[in-house]
This record gives sequence, C-alpha cells and structure tokens, in this order.
Amino acid sequence: MSEIAISKRRSRFAETWRRLKKNKAAMISLFVIIAIILIAIFADFLAPYPYDLQDYSLSYAKSSREHLLGCDKLGRDILSRIIYGARQSLQLGVGATAIAACIGITIGSIAGYYGGWTDIIIMRLMDIYQSIPMFMLCVTLAAVMGPSLKNAILAIGIAMIPGPARIMRASILTVRGQEFIEAAKAINAGSFRIIREHIIPNAIAPVIVSLTMNISMNILAGAGLSFIGLGAQPPIPEWGAMVSEARHVMRDHGTLALYPGLCIMITVLSFSLLGDGLRDALDPRLRN
Repeated sequence: MSEIAISKRRSRFAETWRRLKKNKAAMISLFVIIAIILIAIFADFLAPYPYDLQDYSLSYAKSSREHLLGCDKLGRDILSRIIYGARQSLQLGVGATAIAACIGITIGSIAGYYGGWTDIIIMRLMDIYQSIPMFMLCVTLAAVMGPSLKNAILAIGIAMIPGPARIMRASILTVRGQEFIEAAKAINAGSFRIIREHIIPNAIAPVIVSLTMNISMNILAGAGLSFIGLGAQPPIPEWGAMVSEARHVMRDHGTLALYPGLCIMITVLSFSLLGDGLRDALDPRLRN
C-alpha cells in the first residue's frame, strides 16, 4: 500500500473522529461502551464474589455493605452476576454481529459487484429470507441447535445476515462505476482484488454504522432468547436470563429484574446513540 493511500486513510479517520467528538451524546455513549467492555474483560477482578457462589442464608437479602445490590433466591450476589453478565451480553451482541457481517458483507459485495443474474438471484433469496420475522427465525434456529449461549449467538448471526448484505450491495452500487474502479479494471486487476482493496474500503462506511446499531438489536435479541430459556443456561449469568429468573417474584423483589433490565437499556441505548453519531460523522453531506 502506498504512502499516499495510507495518508488518505489517516486523514479520513482523523476527520471522522473530529466530527464525532462534536456529538456529545455519541461521545458519552462511547465512554459508556468502553466502560462496559472493560467491566466484561476484568469481571474476574471486579466482581466481589464468584457469580455462582450460593448462600441460602442470604436468600433475597436486601442491599448491604457486603452485597451492594442484594442477593437472589439462591443467595448469589446480584452485583457480581451483573458484572459477569456484561461479558455474556456483549458476546451475544458482538459475536452475532460479527457472524452476520462476515457473511452478509461477502454476499452483498458479490451481488453488488457482478450485478445481473447474480444480483437478482441473491437479492430474491434475501427477500425470501427476510419474509420470516427475525426473532421467530432466531427462536427456531436456537431451538433446533439446542439452548446454549454459543447456539444463541449463531442463531442471531444467521438471522441477521440480510441486513449487512443489502446495505453493502446498495453501497457498492454507488461506487462500482467510478473512475478508480475502471482504472483498476484497466490494469487487469482481478475481481477479488478490486472488491477487497477498492470497493469494500470505499463502501464500508454505511455498513459500519448499521453494524454498530445492530449490536444493540442483537443484545436485545440475545436477552429475549435467554429470557425464554434458549440462550445462556444456569448458572451462567446473562442479563436477559436474570430478568427471567426474577419475573416470578417481581411484586416482592422488583429490584432483581430492575438492575439487569437497566443494564440492558443503558447498553442498547449507548450502541444506538453511537451508531447515530457515526452516521452523522461519516455522512459526506454533513461535512463542514
């Protein structure tokens, strides 16, 4: 890669970062997301107790100095389970998004670059795919593969493939006929090289925004699967599963569902606001 190309990419990143910093909501969301990621990474050091440590004498214990958020019906520390739950929820959101992105971007790139019957066949298959409600497809796939965190990630990732594929295709159609693509073809560059080095880098911005927002959707979908018993299995803590465990005692011990519910809300909102900020920062029509 030439020094000119590297310099252009650095200047493009610097310009995007400069515009993103002007969006206060996006920056606050970014710091919240970084904090959640750090909590998930260092959960073993931050959690005051193991997530599966049981003490039946502390069943439904109220908040105290030893247990800041209280304990659940098995005497497990709620704060520790929420801290460990960040790891599981992020795995659901990021893992499913990565699966959908890898497959969807590849499919969308092929459809957008080659066009013709290739594009028609792929897009009609995506139409059929999207005719099935996303969450219903997630539930079906997770039920077939068996309830577990890994299967939930795979089920959500497979169900979300059409989104990145369509956005990548649409983005590629806007750059496919530009001069630098024609120049690459003129020097007999292979199709794979053109897609990899020229088309995807120049068409990826809308996909990045979409994937950032998709993480929030996938976290919600993962929490939903765990809530109905198709995601993380006990004793693994996951925010949706924690809400499910507390639903029978919400009248008397509402905070057991409140705390993980707030974590889901804050995480989903943060990724959504960050995606919205990235969309504005990457939109060339808004540059100033």
